[in-house]
Amino acid sequence: MTPMDIGDSLQKAADTFFNFLPNLLGFLVLLVVGYVVARIVARILARVLESAGLDRRLAETDTGRFVENSMPRASAARGIGAVVFWLVFGFFLVAAVSALQIDSVTVFLNQVLAYLPNIVVAILIFVAAALLSGAATKAISRTMGDAPMGKILATVVPTLIMVIAMFMILQQLRIAAPIVQIAFAATIGAVALGLALAFGLGGRSVAQEILEDAYRRNRDERMRRRAGQTVPPPRAEAPGTEAPGTEATATATYTGAPRSATERGDGPLS
Repeated sequence: MTPMDIGDSLQKAADTFFNFLPNLLGFLVLLVVGYVVARIVARILARVLESAGLDRRLAETDTGRFVENSMPRASAARGIGAVVFWLVFGFFLVAAVSALQIDSVTVFLNQVLAYLPNIVVAILIFVAAALLSGAATKAISRTMGDAPMGKILATVVPTLIMVIAMFMILQQLRIAAPIVQIAFAATIGAVALGLALAFGLGGRSVAQEILEDAYRRNRDERMRRRAGQTVPPPRAEAPGTEAPGTEATATATYTGAPRSATERGDGPLS
């Protein structure tokens, strides 16, 4: 290799580096700007959710207490803010990598960025289900109090809501979608069968009382209606009073003074 060839190689390397330098600067600028913007958006969103009392409302539910025991410093507001941070930063990251003109990395980041909204929706489903289960528990406790059936419903209804939410989350995250659908159908069928058996066997006497009570009320209502359609007996008139039309009837019957003997056809007296 001659000195001329070495000089040409160095010149080509320098040209390649200086041609790539604008792309590298664009990558760094987009990366820094994206990080700053994503951090600001995430903090604003987290503060808004904290001001709305999201963490406090979740802490009042059984699901929130379970999460608190599992992760003592967990916060739904900060968690949603973190996901939004990566979602916003991901857009800038894809744009920055595109500036480097590395196709394989750009395709990979596009796939990751397309999956991030599923995570956001899954978190929102979990939060909404937790709030709904807490509201259902309070409503049942306020309505039915400490009754045995109230305690059962206050446990079963929130659990059923969270189970349905878990299946929705797995479906949203695209985790074994066929298996999730089969498991969901089997779970709903088992719950329906259990309720049918419980009502058919354990609640048979209660159902009988309900039907008998409804039958008695319907029968009594029909009897009252029939009694109301019968003609009432004539009322007794008070002494000295005459019903309307009595005087006219008496006038029509009485024709005047007594007739004479000739008019009666008795003939002259002998």
